Amino acid sequence: MGLKVLLIYPNYRGMNMLPPAMGLLSAVLKRAGFEVRLFDTTYYQKIDGVEYDSDGSKSDRLMARPYQMPSQVTLKTTDCYDDFEQEVRSFSPDLLALSCTEDMWHVGIRLLKRVSGRQRILTIAGGVFPTFAPRFVLDQPEIDIVCKGEGEDALVTLCQRLERRQPFDDVPNLWVKGKDGAVRVNPTQMVDMDRNPLIDMSIFEEARFYRPMGGRVWRMFPVETHRGCPYKCAFCNSPSQMEMYKEEEGKTYLRRKTFENMFRELRFYKEVMKAEYLYFWADTFFVWKRGEFEQFAEMYEEIGLPFWCQTRVETVEYERFKRLKEMGCARISFGLEHGNEEFRAKWIRRPMSNKIVKRAFAIVNDVGIPFSVNNIVGFPHETRELAFDTVRINREFECADRNAYPFTPFHGTPLREECERLGFLKYDDVVRSMVAWGSILDMPQFPRQAVNGLVKCFNMYVRFEEARWPEIRRAEENTPQANRLYDRLKAEFQDRFWGLQTADSASSFEAANIA
Repeated sequence: MGLKVLLIYPNYRGMNMLPPAMGLLSAVLKRAGFEVRLFDTTYYQKIDGVEYDSDGSKSDRLMARPYQMPSQVTLKTTDCYDDFEQEVRSFSPDLLALSCTEDMWHVGIRLLKRVSGRQRILTIAGGVFPTFAPRFVLDQPEIDIVCKGEGEDALVTLCQRLERRQPFDDVPNLWVKGKDGAVRVNPTQMVDMDRNPLIDMSIFEEARFYRPMGGRVWRMFPVETHRGCPYKCAFCNSPSQMEMYKEEEGKTYLRRKTFENMFRELRFYKEVMKAEYLYFWADTFFVWKRGEFEQFAEMYEEIGLPFWCQTRVETVEYERFKRLKEMGCARISFGLEHGNEEFRAKWIRRPMSNKIVKRAFAIVNDVGIPFSVNNIVGFPHETRELAFDTVRINREFECADRNAYPFTPFHGTPLREECERLGFLKYDDVVRSMVAWGSILDMPQFPRQAVNGLVKCFNMYVRFEEARWPEIRRAEENTPQANRLYDRLKAEFQDRFWGLQTADSASSFEAANIA
């Protein structure tokens, strides 16, 4: 066997959407003749001394309805850093390849620091955070290379150069730090999605194939149809990704696989992996060109498995969603984000009217597809009063689940730049998990504690009678008396609403990628 690569995926328990990028990187590396292992922290019971709930949260707020995890899912009670050190010692990799989002960076860098005192191993970092903060990442002594953008071709070429002992500082998509600390920046190029092999599932533990959805756990797998998103949401880094490729390669990042390759992937999950449920991990499912969705729907009839996808309210049409249900769509996620039309258009760059929102949700309810709605609290320029516009619009429609999250200013997003301009953050401030830690911003007009308190009680405000709001307001506080009140309200909420078909939760499972 040739050169050895250890893939590293830092993650919290419960944030358990199987990472298709890791399986894809393993597949292209193995196809090129390299040996690959994966170190994944998802099912560790504790990380950094904090025990996380089943949804990845360490906070006490209304989370997903109870479900019974299958026997294949077992928690690891050992220390993840000790285990990582042992994995490096036993595998002796030639390359460490860290892939992480910004909120998992602190875990990833701690893993690398744990082995940096041993014989130095060349280390590359890729994923969303290194793509949009490459110089910050390369400032860390543990990191030698950053992959900016897609990594399939770049990682294989890097490994081929390493195996042949050839220079690799000119490989597209790589930013390479020299011995003198100088960084060589190479152009960013897109990969041909249709040249990629099927995802390598052998690197994942069995637990990774099971995921909660709608109050139960399914054997579930991700299906890639598109990359890129045509929308310009200011809290998302997809617009920056689109702009990056447009500037550096002169092409649109938005593209889809051929139907032939989609079908090959779908059959693999159904026939080989014995999938019970699928999810489509496109940012917005309905970015098909004219006639393509109908072609896809016809193809999917042979698969016939229930599936989940995410899309936007602007894409809702009765006949289209009726066809979606006939195909087997069992659940959809929508991003609402904010209930004030003017604020949503100006600062979030989502210029849709509340009339369109309510009309779309009425259509989906009429069609009969359960759906969840994702909301965000604590944007820059937002006040508590504005945030209650989000509460109020949520009271005007029925849905299967409502999720409320504190705004998280990720690098590479327009609202991150606005936060820095306002002095709420510095460039080198790295966010932590929005679910586990709450808001990172402490804004004078909307303090961090107020944001987190409203997120905690969001669904109570939506579902309880408005006359109860003063009582709920007292439960937002972080005092023993307030916590006891919150526990009583939570028990009442669960008793009244979780038994209904339209029960609410603040689950993070279906909002891992906000549409």
